[in-house]
Amino acid sequence: MRLLHTSDWHFGQHFMGKSRQAEHAALIDWLLQQVDAEQIDAVIIAGDIFDTGTPPSYARELYHRLALGLADAGVGLLLLGGNHDSPAVLSESRELLERLGVITLPALTSGEDPNVAVKVLRQRDGQPGCVVCALPYIRPRDVLSSQAGQSAESKQESLQQAIAARYATVHAAARQKAEQLAAAIGRPLPLVATGHLTTVGASRSESVREIYVGSLDAFPTAAFPPVAYIALGHIHRPQRVGGLEHIRYSGSPLPLSFDEAGQQKEMLCVDLDAGGLRQVWPLAVPRFQPLQALRCSLAELPTALATAVGQADATGRLALPGPPPLWLEIAISGESGLADLPARVQAACAEWPVEVLRIRRLRETSSGIERMAQETLEELSPDEVLKRRLAQEELAPEQLAELQARYRIVVDQLTANAVD
Repeated sequence: MRLLHTSDWHFGQHFMGKSRQAEHAALIDWLLQQVDAEQIDAVIIAGDIFDTGTPPSYARELYHRLALGLADAGVGLLLLGGNHDSPAVLSESRELLERLGVITLPALTSGEDPNVAVKVLRQRDGQPGCVVCALPYIRPRDVLSSQAGQSAESKQESLQQAIAARYATVHAAARQKAEQLAAAIGRPLPLVATGHLTTVGASRSESVREIYVGSLDAFPTAAFPPVAYIALGHIHRPQRVGGLEHIRYSGSPLPLSFDEAGQQKEMLCVDLDAGGLRQVWPLAVPRFQPLQALRCSLAELPTALATAVGQADATGRLALPGPPPLWLEIAISGESGLADLPARVQAACAEWPVEVLRIRRLRETSSGIERMAQETLEELSPDEVLKRRLAQEELAPEQLAELQARYRIVVDQLTANAVD
């Protein structure tokens, strides 16, 4: 059984006002070429298929185009809802896509039969290839009932225990299903699990938004069930979890923020057999739209631009029809007194095939650390705003933890209302 593990496509994303439609269309074409070249049996997208709970019509068209393309290729597709996805949107075409062999798990519901999350992925010849504990993003309300008077630590522990318990019940049902199939076909089937969450030690980027009660980045790897492979989403940087070969984030296939511009994006090919995991190897995703973050002085900008454009020409500028302009974030140091800095930066860029999406100023602090100055609220995440505001107060540790817990509850409620 050969799986392709990917996640966090974010169909419909606008990158500082720029549409990603052309990039996603090119990504689908590339993926369909890869599943043929690598003889992939099934694709798992581990959450955040869409960028918002109300994706535009072209994002839905891309979603259906991907499903149809894989169905035509005879490749299975398992779609898991993420924290950005609306369960209602993923459910609206669920029955139709099932006719094409597409399996969709939009969300969990409280008290749900664990067998609902047990899915069988098949090989190209139609034979069962693996049994999946198919868990999407788990909202706290899916597994917990709120209790008055709980501390932040207690809420975090309760959520971790509830998620671990859900994994355990689904794993037990999946193991039973695998045993039944093994008796019928005469060979063991490997078990796979999915998840859309943050785990211990996972390295995040600025485009990842946490909306859990408390801090779920302490979810322990030992709480995952014993399976051959765990396909995770939510973190955009590809990585092993805890150095373990079988627990992986594939990362997003497109850079979703400027701090991801230097990452080599990838998808993961996963080979499984009756004995479990055989090997995992990455497929490097081309850069369909070049983007870079430049950090330099105004005097250094022309040289930095020449280098950036040269690098873009050498990597990804031919991946789309016609060379797309290089998207830039430019942070200028040592010019805090210039009122016309944006105009000077734009003038320096005028002769280059670039689009400047954001201009920042850098200043030196007394400690020698470069910090962003003159930031707007639009440039800051809600978490960063809270962090900076709390830093101005003198709070006891328990007060700080309680405020952070209350903040997470509010954000979770707002997000749930937005996607339902």
